[in-house]
Amino acid sequence: MRRRTRIRTTPAGQVILALTAAGSVLATPLPPAFAAPSPVTADLRADVDRDGRVDVTGDTDTAGEDGWSAGRGAVYLPNIDDDTKRCPVKGPDGRPLPDAGLAACNDASDKKVNGQGDAADLARIRSVPMPDLVSGARGGVRVTAGAEYTRVFLKRSGAWVLVTPDTRLSAAELRSGAEFGVEATDVIRDTAKWDGRAVIRLTVTSGGRTTSDAVTLRVAPLLTHHHLQNTQQVMVTKLPGNDPADRPYRQFVTNLGNEVQRAGITKPLVTFDKYGDIWAQDFVEPAYVSMTGPGGHRQVMRVMLRSAQPDREAGRELFEKVRGRDIGVVQVSGVRDSEERTLNSMGNLETIPPYTHGGRSFPAGRIITGHRKDTGSRPAQAMRTLLKSQGLQDPLLLDTSWLGVGHVDEFVQFLPADTPRGWRIGVADPEAGLKLLRDAQRDGHGRTKMFSVPDLGNQPAPRETVEQALASRHFVADNTMAAQRIKANLDILKRETGVTDDEIVHVPALYTREAEMSAGNGRDVSVPRLTRMGADPSLVGSLGKHGQQKWLDGNDRGGSGARAAVQTSAYVPGAVNGILLARDRYLAPRQWGPVIGGKDIFTQAVTAAYARAGLKVSYIDDWYTYHLGMGEVHCGTNTLRDASAAWWKSS
Repeated sequence: MRRRTRIRTTPAGQVILALTAAGSVLATPLPPAFAAPSPVTADLRADVDRDGRVDVTGDTDTAGEDGWSAGRGAVYLPNIDDDTKRCPVKGPDGRPLPDAGLAACNDASDKKVNGQGDAADLARIRSVPMPDLVSGARGGVRVTAGAEYTRVFLKRSGAWVLVTPDTRLSAAELRSGAEFGVEATDVIRDTAKWDGRAVIRLTVTSGGRTTSDAVTLRVAPLLTHHHLQNTQQVMVTKLPGNDPADRPYRQFVTNLGNEVQRAGITKPLVTFDKYGDIWAQDFVEPAYVSMTGPGGHRQVMRVMLRSAQPDREAGRELFEKVRGRDIGVVQVSGVRDSEERTLNSMGNLETIPPYTHGGRSFPAGRIITGHRKDTGSRPAQAMRTLLKSQGLQDPLLLDTSWLGVGHVDEFVQFLPADTPRGWRIGVADPEAGLKLLRDAQRDGHGRTKMFSVPDLGNQPAPRETVEQALASRHFVADNTMAAQRIKANLDILKRETGVTDDEIVHVPALYTREAEMSAGNGRDVSVPRLTRMGADPSLVGSLGKHGQQKWLDGNDRGGSGARAAVQTSAYVPGAVNGILLARDRYLAPRQWGPVIGGKDIFTQAVTAAYARAGLKVSYIDDWYTYHLGMGEVHCGTNTLRDASAAWWKSS
């Protein structure tokens, strides 16, 4: 009779010898000397629930470890800061590095962990301990997806060592459980090239048997700030030297510092002082990336997003001065000369606070940016692709065709509110501005000067009266047009967010077409205007009048020469173009409107509008600085805001 012998293992690990003959089974336990080793199973864990702890004893980090969503999944940071300030700004020859050279260096550009601070930028993954592993077992880790953008370090003997294809985990390390740190070398720039995901696989071989397990991480999205995040610090350009012509700018910086302190902000101003570009809002957009680090501490890295204006030198100071510990810089490449420079300024990028509407949720807020619907001109494709690729703040386009500069901050803002939504929309209201003038004329004040601003040395203040302004050839029609354009944009915002009319703050404003601004008021705005459009200040000063106009003709509309029939800029300093310093404190440009009965009627109306929204307004003079350059307080400043809240949770 033919017999077969089989060896099988019970669930408890006991080896059984089974003899099979004519359908019968005889099971006899083998003696201990013949016991086979317990099977091993590789198990790699990541912080899937984002609580700052990698759970290797329970199951809180197992569900969803192979996927990623906005609400769950392991996160790792693009380690693009410079914790030890090691990155050079000059080459070996002592000359300033080119832009690409500045951007090439950061903490992820080498293959080591740069100090204790850099270790905090590493996301942790761990292998589940395998205490019963036999001697001679070995393991390895590799990145199977996203390897080009991902670096893994192993914590070994208290130090971080780079994991390479030759790195082997010993049986002792696998028994106790290995700890790894993961960093990304860049942000997501284009999901068609990299969607931000990394798949990391642990493989363990023991007793001739090999098992493996993988986890998925996604690099933290690069996010812009919104106004529900508290202001922590204010940035502004400080012009160097003692040129008397720059005295108004120096006074503005002093006044700004005083207002910031009064708002309870204790950190000093961040001043840009090298390149003379007064539009601190335009060459940079402060953003951030964050994850929950070890111990549940939120690890936040500020990221200065440089405007897509490669010939705008002021952006270099972000690398030269601002970059450091927990502060990185990102700049886009591949910007085409045909893409309109002014739309690439960051004053043309604002953020709606978090909301949910129509089945869509934006827990980190949503970007808005302006385009010229009349001509089809949009911000640079490279920047739009980068912003959309983050996957959380899908940019919404608004029409800024009717504005000469074309930035969304010229007519719309978002204000904190004690409402279920948590915020309101603030918009410029030209109809309210016209009503103020018409009421003044009706009440016998038509000959009152339109502006109460004093002369500045050899620069005279405008002399027109209220009735002259209302009688100007295009003034009323242009403001009626502006009101219609603003309403159309407001309809888009209401449709996209669900905001109702009761959640809108109407702030009196007036606009004027560019030709009348310069000719009717005797204003020479060419130099500040061109820098507002993105020209390098040092270039503008050397062009002369003819060269400045030639630059404007070639660059204002992306070189196409196409433009809307009418384009305007603020006539009275644009009150919505100010700074939210605190939840209840707002800094607006001084209005310098008609003074009737000892009071500026525009200041009164603006103060009342914000008071109804629960905001106390302070004013700062920007007439001879930013206003005459077709911008306001917001355009000349920038804010660093609190980013400690979890971006994956709705506010």
